[in-house]
Amino acid sequence: MVTIDSVPTRRLASGAVMPAIGMGTFGSDRYGAPEVADAVAGAIRAGYRLIDCASVYGNEAEVGAVLREAIAGGVPRDELFVMSKVWNDAHEPDAAVASVRRSLRDLGLDALDAVFVHWPFPNHHAPFADAVDRDPDARPYIHEEYMALWHALEGLVDEGVVRHLGTSNVTIPKLTAILADARIRPALSEMELHPCFQQPELFRFCLDHGIQPVGYSPLGSPSRPERDRIGTDVSDMEHPVVVSIAQAHNVHPALICLKWAVQRGQIPIPFSVKESQFLANLRAVTEDPLTPAELEELRSAEQNNRLIKGQVFLWPGADSWLELWDVDGTIPGWDGYAADRAAGRIAGRVAAEVTA
Repeated sequence: MVTIDSVPTRRLASGAVMPAIGMGTFGSDRYGAPEVADAVAGAIRAGYRLIDCASVYGNEAEVGAVLREAIAGGVPRDELFVMSKVWNDAHEPDAAVASVRRSLRDLGLDALDAVFVHWPFPNHHAPFADAVDRDPDARPYIHEEYMALWHALEGLVDEGVVRHLGTSNVTIPKLTAILADARIRPALSEMELHPCFQQPELFRFCLDHGIQPVGYSPLGSPSRPERDRIGTDVSDMEHPVVVSIAQAHNVHPALICLKWAVQRGQIPIPFSVKESQFLANLRAVTEDPLTPAELEELRSAEQNNRLIKGQVFLWPGADSWLELWDVDGTIPGWDGYAADRAAGRIAGRVAAEVTA
């Protein structure tokens, strides 16, 4: 039986404490809002207190009904840590503020514990867009525009309706620029993290700057849509090291991914509508920890295997998803890595990235 006190926690730079594992709500590709809300209700009953939401998931109103019911039923509001995100179609400052207020209304809360900028690009795409689809008005990362959005969110912190701000899907170059110009520094940063994609440099950068990493796709996103898959993708749950350690613990490889995530120091946010799975996920991080030797062995699972590449966010002057991730340490502009493409260097980096 998992108790609230047995769930590990993380202390943010603000001094606030949050659970070290959460319940994701991104299921809109496969599940309707009522199914996601039912899963959140079951998760709260099981002992989850961190709920990761987003306006673009299309289920905040249904999740909000569950939150209101849980609070009315005796779950203290200050035990819950509820997060939401500003989607790409709301990067204009006024639109961002309106988006957060809509999330507050839909979730039935007076304040959100954290609000993230979902992607650093104001590039919108329709639900279920294919990987080759493009927004004709897409733009590269423009720091001044991003900071105008960020400063609008800082105003919501001043107002008391948002407690912490977070970045998402950013890189070290972008985060460095944001830290230099933010009045209220990001407390959290959400990024893809799983054993075959550990992002050690970004992970360490966040810790060194007092930013708590939050890991999405912590199981290697085995249920991601076909449009997000390419032939060179690696399955974390089939990696020999993960499988070997799972056998030693007599558990499913997914649970090794979660043990690793929490013991490493990030906050995973797995999603499942199946009670047996979300119960097992929570138990995994409260019992039978990995040994130091196993944690060290899992470092060798790193394959630089980014699964959520973000191709739909490319702008007209860019033609490789690597340009979204600042792979040479610089932030590309309207022409992307045009000089590198002309010299044939970008192709080499693509090959290195997908085969590493």
